[in-house]
Amino acid sequence: MSYSGFLRAGTAVLEVNETVLDGKKVFYTKGTGWTSGMIKWFFEVDDLYESYFDKETIKPYIFKRKINEGGYKKHRITNFNYQTKKAYVQDFTQQKDTSVAFTNVQDMMSSFYYLRNINSESLKKGDEIKLDMFMDSQIYPFKLRFLGKQVIKTKFGKVKSLIFRPLVQSGRIFKAQESVTIWITDDANKIPIKLMASLSVGSLRAELETYEGLANPFQKN
Repeated sequence: MSYSGFLRAGTAVLEVNETVLDGKKVFYTKGTGWTSGMIKWFFEVDDLYESYFDKETIKPYIFKRKINEGGYKKHRITNFNYQTKKAYVQDFTQQKDTSVAFTNVQDMMSSFYYLRNINSESLKKGDEIKLDMFMDSQIYPFKLRFLGKQVIKTKFGKVKSLIFRPLVQSGRIFKAQESVTIWITDDANKIPIKLMASLSVGSLRAELETYEGLANPFQKN
């Protein structure tokens, strides 16, 4: 990641593996992100996101979030109970528990894998994909707009990509709701390969540096 086009800002890593939760095989995904170099002096980020979700339905079972973003800290664990249709949130920062009713939701990590399973061949420019995202003890309507296809230059060569614009929360970090544009590989893997964002101060650019263990061959143009 680079800040305002020239400063190395940090690194983000996304991993997914199979594991067993309560005797059931599930996917476990972990996302970590941290600032480095000069940026760390002004705005330190140390984020950890974890999610356990169903291999077939992508329903989330457990979501963990532990972040420190410039002194803004949160540490929460959410358990989704599909019998009671309630999410139980343990807030270790404020030392309180919350129960929230839900129907069909995704957490911040499982939502990415849920969206990967959507048939991109039928998407037309301007189409919007919607889902309910559970975050911070609340349910937010999440919307992802398809902007079209593009062949982009990367360190791996020219790569066919799908362009999306998610609606994000404006204010503390992002400049506006439509501040983020993300490029996803137009192949069976559908991995994020490029991201650009307008921040409250400056801009952020991220590009894929390395990958391993993909389920399908990495397609180049």
